[in-house]
Amino acid sequence: MLNLKIEEILIQAQKSGWVMEPEAKRLLSMAGIPVPALKWIKTESGALQAARSIGYPVVAKVVSPEILHKSDIGGVVVGIDDDARLSEVYRRFSAMKGFAGILVEEIVTGMEMIVGAKIDYQFGPVVLVGIGGTGVEVYGDTALRMAPLNENDVSSMLSSLKGAALLKGHRGSQPVSISALIRLVMDFSALVMDLSDHIESIDLNPVKCTRDKCVVADARILLPKP
Repeated sequence: MLNLKIEEILIQAQKSGWVMEPEAKRLLSMAGIPVPALKWIKTESGALQAARSIGYPVVAKVVSPEILHKSDIGGVVVGIDDDARLSEVYRRFSAMKGFAGILVEEIVTGMEMIVGAKIDYQFGPVVLVGIGGTGVEVYGDTALRMAPLNENDVSSMLSSLKGAALLKGHRGSQPVSISALIRLVMDFSALVMDLSDHIESIDLNPVKCTRDKCVVADARILLPKP
């Protein structure tokens, strides 16, 4: 069921047609889906305090209702390791169109997965799981199922991936927590069902998985066109 805080996030996002990343991650967190330690800050001094609180090195992302694809314009900087560098990044971001602050996040590592959903006009909510990162559009290693999903559904989706062996560790790489990944996808499926009348799509890419946990490193929620 939607709560008032989630409804408020969706209402405030209607003007731009999509939910900005800090609010998207707040929404996910309220649904029990793990996100990095983060702070949405609107001043340079606040950004520095946030980074010290989270602990360097950090990731910085521009926040603007007018910038959907942040990476395309240099709006994401990874591995910022001191105040001077963060100040430089903040000042550059502040000149970008529609600047509404800066997202300061902890750096998360792990194997990259993609988890997504769209509301199909015929079938309703459909959930996607696959090997993620920048190569997702090239390799297309994904599986689709109609929501809601149960544990067996998610397990079957993961097993069907061409890169399934990577999840268990391959040629010395670390295996990921399959149980954490399954739990994340099931919680995501439940959220998508709750939001099905209010969204067009959700993309979590990447979701970074280690042998202990899975965390959503980036999130995008698009709303239906009026």
